[in-house]
Amino acid sequence: MRVLVAEDEPYMAEAIRDGLRLEAIAADIAGDGDTALELLSVNAYDIAVLDRDIPGPTGDEIAARIVASGSGMPILMLTAADRLDDKASGFELGADDYLTKPFELRELVLRLRALDRRRAHIRPPVREIAGLRVDPFRREVFRDGRYVALTRKQFAVLEVLVAAEGGVVSAEELLDRAWDINADPFTNAVRITVSALRKRLGEPWIIATVAGVGYRIDTAPGTGRAGGDRG
Repeated sequence: MRVLVAEDEPYMAEAIRDGLRLEAIAADIAGDGDTALELLSVNAYDIAVLDRDIPGPTGDEIAARIVASGSGMPILMLTAADRLDDKASGFELGADDYLTKPFELRELVLRLRALDRRRAHIRPPVREIAGLRVDPFRREVFRDGRYVALTRKQFAVLEVLVAAEGGVVSAEELLDRAWDINADPFTNAVRITVSALRKRLGEPWIIATVAGVGYRIDTAPGTGRAGGDRG
């Protein structure tokens, strides 16, 4: 899961980001509304966590833009106000959930996971391709009926590749979708993770490397029909 957190209090923002990372939730931080809108325009997020009182375009304005975009992205509002009228106005703007400061990080994690499960109902719960069966909600992978144990990062990478349905996914896109914004674009983390994932899935290799382009799920592993370098 990758979330955008729009929060202008630096210490709180860092604590949220670090805490979510420990729960395998990638979080990008925006300290003001303009940065939040910029990040939303270039990255794909599963959920937006918006402080209502950030500088620039407020959390309310950002929420309104998300709703108007038709993306269906769930929105969790943060606020220091605990009045029912404040909560009601947030829900009317399109918020899906609400947290009043101060809050426990554990509660934020539980609410994010609940929103992600709710969001999942609008998507096919299981993807199948070339003998792979990937259930993103149970976090399970089977290959030809055999259960495959994956790390969280390996699973995140496989999710992106499977969603492409055999199309090529660049290393940059994998880094963008499976890591957070602080990932080093020059790192070899993608190559290392894909290599380890390929070995976990076993032979015949099902993840093909398309030289100079990226990676893809080989829809005909072992036959040579999918093309691309296997290195």
